[in-house]
Amino acid sequence: MSNINIEKLLNIYNYFDGIIITDEYARIQYYSNFNTDIYDLQMNQIIGKTILEIHPDMTEEDSTIYQVLKTGMPIYNHIEHLITPHGDTITNICSTLPIRQGGKIVGAIDYGRGLDDGKSKNIERHEIILPEVSNDEKRMYHVSDIITTSREMNEIINRIPQTAVTDSPVMIYGETGTGKEMIAESIHTSGNRSEDVFISQNCAAIPESLLEATLFGTVKGAFTGAMDKRGLFEIANGGTVFLDELNSMSKAMQAKILKAVEEHKVRRIGSDKEIPFDVKVISALNRNPIECVDKGILRSDLFYRLSTVLIEIPPLRNRLADISLMTNRFIAEYNRKMNKKIMGVSDEVRQLFFEYKWPGNVRELKNCIEGAFNAISGELITIDMLPSYLTTRYENENKSLMTIDENLTLKEKVEEFEKQQIIRAIDSSQSLVGVARKLKISKQALNYKLLKYGLKK
Repeated sequence: MSNINIEKLLNIYNYFDGIIITDEYARIQYYSNFNTDIYDLQMNQIIGKTILEIHPDMTEEDSTIYQVLKTGMPIYNHIEHLITPHGDTITNICSTLPIRQGGKIVGAIDYGRGLDDGKSKNIERHEIILPEVSNDEKRMYHVSDIITTSREMNEIINRIPQTAVTDSPVMIYGETGTGKEMIAESIHTSGNRSEDVFISQNCAAIPESLLEATLFGTVKGAFTGAMDKRGLFEIANGGTVFLDELNSMSKAMQAKILKAVEEHKVRRIGSDKEIPFDVKVISALNRNPIECVDKGILRSDLFYRLSTVLIEIPPLRNRLADISLMTNRFIAEYNRKMNKKIMGVSDEVRQLFFEYKWPGNVRELKNCIEGAFNAISGELITIDMLPSYLTTRYENENKSLMTIDENLTLKEKVEEFEKQQIIRAIDSSQSLVGVARKLKISKQALNYKLLKYGLKK
């Protein structure tokens, strides 16, 4: 079993709990597990069997191993709930990759980590050292870099391979710091243009007078100091152009972009010659595009032309379960970069992270972790190591929460508070069992409250 994509494998997680390698018939050929306190099967109980024999409650449709062997397509960041031989329920996030030899699928490798914090907090996970990237060539993002447990984010991940192989333009909407460029690069690296150039241009980063020249190019003598120079659409011919903060452009510039994209031709400033190009156009906005159209910020015809595929990235505050994953990932990253051995965050910081609104989203979380690494001396990140603006803003948010809905009765206020706590527990848990455990109530009581508050799916 050779030709495993090692780079993609190494970039799935910073830590793992176990690996399974199967043959083309889904029979397990290799098994390694470090989560032995709750999953203690021995090698001789696993080898030669299929995953369905190990977990009789699972079907081929549920199994990522069977799906990967059937389709030949990798599956990343899949959440699965398994019943152990002892009857316990465990939750894993796993990724499964096909193994090819001579163009034929000869097996699969399944690689995962446990998400049940209550049972896995004392596990000694095995760290993976990610490959170094040369400073003179930035490694582009791949789908495997998107770590999430969010249903909305996983839907985006599942759309990327289909979106990547077409020439249709893609528009990405998300608040500042949600990872729009990561999605754009993942689309490029997943498609048939991945070997060609990817050019990213923040449309708000340069003056309007220079933007047209940057995108379309110039000819010598077009204006004082102008030289013969290709624009980004010419340079990216065969590849991808990513136009970030599209909503910052003037309406006049938007009209020129629209004409170029529709005709697949550009005319350099000062030239009467049209130059054809072939690029996939990905654009991004940090404001809701429909709102931008309604307010006259974005031309409606440009919106309809560039939003053939429209991707909306949810803000971090709407996917709370990702906060722990990303916190662990960033800690592992800065441990590697700064040669430290930070184990995690304190309970107080974890609570703050779950309740804070994160207006800067993933970028803000990452910067927060990096800042703490510059102040830390122990093994845990504590609240005094966080930026003062963050703790002040968090305190103000909590004060505002205490003053809302003053017209409600005491009973209504209590019920509203209870509902918020249940929603928060759901967002930060992987199963209803985990929700009930977090709230310290029985499953029956939880089901009653879910029905009461209309939260039952």
